[in-house]
Amino acid sequence: MSVIKVNKIENTGTTDGGVEIDSSGHVQVDGVQMPTAGALSNRNLIINGAMLVAQRGTSSTSSGYHTVDRFPLQFSQGAQTQTQESLTSGSPYSEGFRKFARIANTTASTDAAAKRQISYIIEAQDLANSGWNYTSSSSYITLSFWVRASVTQTYYVNLTTLDGTAQHYAFAISLTADTWTKIEQTIPGSSNITIDNDNGAGMQIDFVPFFGTNFTDSGFTVDAWAAFSGSSRYPDFTNTWANTTNATFDLTGVQLEVGEKATPFEHRSYGDELARCQRYFLKTGDIGTSDEWFPGVATHANDGNASALAINGLNDRAFIVERFPTTMRAAGTVLFYPGRTDVTNDVDNITVYNNNTKVTFSGEPIPSTRGFVAFFSGTSADSAAYSLQYTVDSEL
Repeated sequence: MSVIKVNKIENTGTTDGGVEIDSSGHVQVDGVQMPTAGALSNRNLIINGAMLVAQRGTSSTSSGYHTVDRFPLQFSQGAQTQTQESLTSGSPYSEGFRKFARIANTTASTDAAAKRQISYIIEAQDLANSGWNYTSSSSYITLSFWVRASVTQTYYVNLTTLDGTAQHYAFAISLTADTWTKIEQTIPGSSNITIDNDNGAGMQIDFVPFFGTNFTDSGFTVDAWAAFSGSSRYPDFTNTWANTTNATFDLTGVQLEVGEKATPFEHRSYGDELARCQRYFLKTGDIGTSDEWFPGVATHANDGNASALAINGLNDRAFIVERFPTTMRAAGTVLFYPGRTDVTNDVDNITVYNNNTKVTFSGEPIPSTRGFVAFFSGTSADSAAYSLQYTVDSEL
């Protein structure tokens, strides 16, 4: 068999483009990196990496899952605001991104116990079946993302495996104030990593503007796997971002793929991303429209609500049978809310059908991964039906 060895094949009339092959045999076509491992499609192990879906709301001052699906803000000490923001210009916009997640440092704090991070938790079986030989140092995954901060300094990203003896790998990112930067980091496997083939948490990725000294170590080694230590997760942080009131940290375009090269972001439709998010959290009602309702907010609550009907004319006994739009990760937690906009949309309340009367109840059902049946007893003596919204949470 004959072999032609060449670095690049290009038309005589062009100055850029063509097919380029590096010293490891990796191929670019017209400057676009081809996958170095795995499939051409469904490469991205991250759900909602373009920050399109935000079923719970678009702004919150609470820690945890409250805005962009699959990306909780986690913080302690001081106060933070998490939001889903719109992009109208800039480098990520030119690559097709229209949304991003933001942390705003609404109350500055450099306390030793302070932490600020945007996280993502990967279901273990998604990693176990990805094609990444995670116990081999010659098998790689590549994390890429767009990030921007309002303060110039060094920030950190950390990957932590969550099965067996937890291992973590941190690396630094240097950002210039108010400038979107695309980061690409290739990470090898390690013989100490364990990832179970189940629906539990397999790996957590943290994008971190600040951690206090309770969690840092001046001698910490970046770009290497090590046994996880809660008191030694990162090198010491510069305090500038944490000590700046209303400092911001923005993130979009998150992609994790098998192989040692970052490929172009795998854009998926809104409907595709929503269906993937609903494996972990779903709600009734209109989603992704101007009539969307959010838990705890009365606006538009009567759009797309569900109904519970009285049983055999007994107005104080009603039931509802619901089937979820997708199979959820595990049997989750159901919360009920009123189904009308003219009452306060508090949890553990439903609404008398076609009326603005709110009634309380106790004891949400325990759902399966596919749906639930709920009975409302003693809710009212004068209604044949009730309207409601609900959420189901099966997050990692």
